[in-house]
Amino acid sequence: MEKIATPAASKKLSLREKYTQMTRGLGWETTYQPMDKVFDQAKFEGIKIHDWDKWEDPFRLTMDAYWKYQTEKERKLYAIIDAFQQTNGHLNISDGRYVNTLKLFLTGISPEEYSAHRLFAMLGRQFPGVGARVACQMQSIDELRHAQTQVHTISQYNKYFNGMHDFRHMHDRVWYLSVPKSYFEDAMTAGPFEAITAISFGFEYVLTNLIFMPFMSAAAYNGDMATVTFGFSAQSDEARHMTLGIECIKFMLEQDPDNVPIVQRWIDKWFWRGYRVLTLVSMMLDYMVPKKVMSWKEAWDIYFVQNGGSLFNDLGRYGIRMPKYWEQTVSCADRLSSEAWNTFYNYAAAANFNTWCPSEENMDWMSEKYPGTFDKYYRPRFEYYREQEKLGKRFYNTTLPMLCQCCQIPLVFSEPDDATKTCYRESDYNGDKYHFCSDGCKDIFDYEPEKYVQSWLPVHQIYQGNCFKPGTDPTVEGFDPLAAVLEYYNFGPGDNMDYVGSPDEANWLKWKGLAKEDAPKKAA
Repeated sequence: MEKIATPAASKKLSLREKYTQMTRGLGWETTYQPMDKVFDQAKFEGIKIHDWDKWEDPFRLTMDAYWKYQTEKERKLYAIIDAFQQTNGHLNISDGRYVNTLKLFLTGISPEEYSAHRLFAMLGRQFPGVGARVACQMQSIDELRHAQTQVHTISQYNKYFNGMHDFRHMHDRVWYLSVPKSYFEDAMTAGPFEAITAISFGFEYVLTNLIFMPFMSAAAYNGDMATVTFGFSAQSDEARHMTLGIECIKFMLEQDPDNVPIVQRWIDKWFWRGYRVLTLVSMMLDYMVPKKVMSWKEAWDIYFVQNGGSLFNDLGRYGIRMPKYWEQTVSCADRLSSEAWNTFYNYAAAANFNTWCPSEENMDWMSEKYPGTFDKYYRPRFEYYREQEKLGKRFYNTTLPMLCQCCQIPLVFSEPDDATKTCYRESDYNGDKYHFCSDGCKDIFDYEPEKYVQSWLPVHQIYQGNCFKPGTDPTVEGFDPLAAVLEYYNFGPGDNMDYVGSPDEANWLKWKGLAKEDAPKKAA
């Protein structure tokens, strides 16, 4: 019997070969237009790349494996979210005050996940190297998923608590949300190499653990298992994002020595900008979560001083040093959260969450964590506020503060070497004077002033009448500008002001059977 010839079976690709075919194998050299014109943003920052093949792909995932991996995480995440909703999980948190941390997170962090999604989609178009493009496109999908899962998780709380009903609208308008918003818009309007340094290295690698690790631990300790679930679901992605950040930095540094001073300047800039954004996290840890897990100072020491110190020791062989002014962040670590919370307490009418005067227990905890500063500078202030509240003289600041032209935070921080003196810096440019909260912000402005003179500063816009709804007439008799601004923010009753006496507190006490009108029934 004659043997029939059959074609040889095709060789099965190894995982590495398959990955190479699905990433590097998709690239080509353009012919209709030169590569420099197709990727026209790749050179104007001054970064010199000689060989894109030296890029080490940090994700090492093919798209089919990526979808399988993420689908499994989604299945588990939404099963927990569904169980949380069906069992009224919002009643298991430690205290109604805790939900204000979620309001801050939803309005201040979740929209920036979407901003990161947009940024990495743009980067996926701008890098000539195929490996970098694929990595950015994959992270773009990650960031979109993070925004969605955070919104879905927190939507359960939106059914029962105020301040979360219109987070997208608030993100583009509310004064303090311009701080994280301006960070990401600053990055999105930079060149591709600076943008990836800003987010993948400056935020993801150096600072992201200060958002996810302490906050998710606090969520668990305060009974918020839904938030813990989305946090750790995202954190497994963050590990890949951090790898992208460090690979990007090392790749640029290894390609050409001329890249070193450019990268160092970006590290200095984005470290400081990120540190200013984390002001919100500091007061979350020290003042907003009812059951504490660690202080801001402890978190900063673990996740930046120790971990970051090791990182920059490693980068030292490339000629990279620690970020400029990092010593100031250490010397001010025992003041940052108190200065921030004092500001929000004074401007409680203009925030989308409730504030309160810290309890005696909270102040004792602060005294223990910050023995050199809290009792000396901040306890007397908060005790005075509490006495004024008892007298019916709760103070709300109705003036508008001077903002930093760079980070857009009010000038409320103290001098690094003097806790009793407000830190104030200024620069003159084209005949105008600009104000800053720190040496770091002034340095950033002075290097590229044309960018920051265009900043959309909420206080300036309010004074110019640009923060009122269309049709508002500020000339009518009895016009209340603050009320008009809050209407522009879409704030409703209970979204702001004090927690004590708020609808959120009243509902919480009823749900837990602690309301005064329930007392006789409970006693009987």
